[in-house]
Order: sequence, then C-alpha cells, then structure tokens
Amino acid sequence: MTAGTGHRAPGRAARTAERRAHADYTGGVYGSMLAASVIVGAGTLGSFPRLEMVLLLLLTGGVFWIAHVHAQLFGARLAQRRPDRHVALRACREEWTIVKAAVPPAVAVAVSPVLGLGVQGTQWFALSVAVAGQVGWSVAAARRAGAGRRLMALSAAVNLVLGLVILSCKLWLKH
Repeated sequence: MTAGTGHRAPGRAARTAERRAHADYTGGVYGSMLAASVIVGAGTLGSFPRLEMVLLLLLTGGVFWIAHVHAQLFGARLAQRRPDRHVALRACREEWTIVKAAVPPAVAVAVSPVLGLGVQGTQWFALSVAVAGQVGWSVAAARRAGAGRRLMALSAAVNLVLGLVILSCKLWLKH
C-alpha cells in the first residue's frame, strides 16, 4: 500500500500478476494424465517388469516435455520473436511439470515390491497415484492463481472425473 492512498504499490501488483501468470500447472495435470494413460496402455499389453514400467513413465514424460518445449519455441518463432537462450530456458522451466508429474507414479511402481504388490496391484497403485497427482496439480494451480475454495473444489472434481474415465478405460480394456 502506498502511504495515505489505500492503493497497492505498482511493484506489488505487478509481482502478484506475474505470480498468477506463472501459476499454470497445466503440465502437471497433463503429465499426470499422460502417466495414467501410459500405465493403462502398458497394462493392456501384458505384464511389464517394474524397471521397464518406471523407465517407460519417465521417458514418456521426458519426450512429451521436449515436445512441449519445442512447440513453445516454434510458436515464439512464428510470433516473429527470435527464441534466445532466455526464452528457451523459460520454456524448459515452464513445461518441466510434465516430467515432475511422471515421478510419483514411477516411484509407486518402484516401491511396489516392498508393499508386496503383484503386477496388477502395482498398475492399480501407480494409476491411483497418477490420478491423485492430476487432482493435486489442478488444485495447486487453482490455489496459486488465487481461486476461491469453490473453484478449487470444482477443479478437483473435474480432474477426478477425468481420472475416473482413465480408470474406466483400464477396466473396459481388460474385459
């Protein structure tokens, strides 16, 4: 607040706007959904050794991260801006949540033997972790963007329904 005016200082307002602009966790939601889809797809093809599933999750997240960075940089070129090092690093940072979202399901697969889970149990556990991550990323994005509780709950509900659609695909593909 500026003294005596009751208005926020321009610097603070600009920082708040910038924080909200960078509150986009779309990559995390997308990466979690991607991980869930990889688990469903891999599970329908037969049993995968755990290490193979962990690598498949992480490598798929990495490939999609690269694809999204490339799309951002290509888009910048089309917008007549020369993508320099700063632009490239920012694109890499902004899209990194795609890879981060693949880590918890991969960890779930890796620790599943400790929990005594077989292949099917491992797939369901990793799938549940991916869906929970998808819901979590959406709530985090809404919260960081300054959304109220109702909007955060709506975001969680929509992403939970999307996750349940993926779970339904797993059930449908098995029968």
